[in-house]
Amino acid sequence: MLRMEFESGAAGAGSTYPGALQYGQQVSTRSIFAMRILLADDHEMVRDTISAYLETEGRAAVITAPDYVSAMKTLTAKGPFDLVLLDFNMPGMNGLDGLTDALTRFPDQAFAILSGTAPNRIAHQAVDCGAIGFIPKTMGAKSLINAVRFMVAGETYVPANVLADQGEATETEFTKQLSLRERQVLSGLCHGRSNKEIARTLDLQEVTIKLHVRTLCKKLNAKNRTQAALIAKDAGFQAD
Repeated sequence: MLRMEFESGAAGAGSTYPGALQYGQQVSTRSIFAMRILLADDHEMVRDTISAYLETEGRAAVITAPDYVSAMKTLTAKGPFDLVLLDFNMPGMNGLDGLTDALTRFPDQAFAILSGTAPNRIAHQAVDCGAIGFIPKTMGAKSLINAVRFMVAGETYVPANVLADQGEATETEFTKQLSLRERQVLSGLCHGRSNKEIARTLDLQEVTIKLHVRTLCKKLNAKNRTQAALIAKDAGFQAD
């Protein structure tokens, strides 16, 4: 499989992977104009925005799903698709575990990861697991269309800036925003412990743990304690 890169909506001329499809090289009209896409994301605005653009500008037929379980049911009932886009942090996905499960269940289906928070190392790991690409939610609309078209054509897509960054986000970069106590509480969350259990371990009041959890969710831009733990794990946080 070949890894692709783009800059400003066009294919990069200096791909670090031999044999990558170059800008201007022709792909089949069926790949470009008859795409069937399954988009799974728990944020309605993201689903609506991306699907609308793929339909109007990419001339794709898009079916959406709000979570991993729904996506798998849709894939079973209406698949295969030219491409399945899976949000990395949606309910039921469990990060790369969901990708691995999906590839096991549908080995001939092309899957790509969609994320707004996952560090660059996740993109590399996803491709190593068998994903056909990785799409950041910060990507421009035209670049998104190009990326989807190339993946539908059978090429593996990873953004140029992600390809250039082979290094991993370190724990220090992630944890420098957190106090020692917050890191201790976050460690408990990553282990799946309740507030009461964390309070007992740290010899603190349960109400104090609740306050720390609330602060952690704000700092990590997480909707709840479960997502906070997932974000921490994605960033390479090592739970004690």
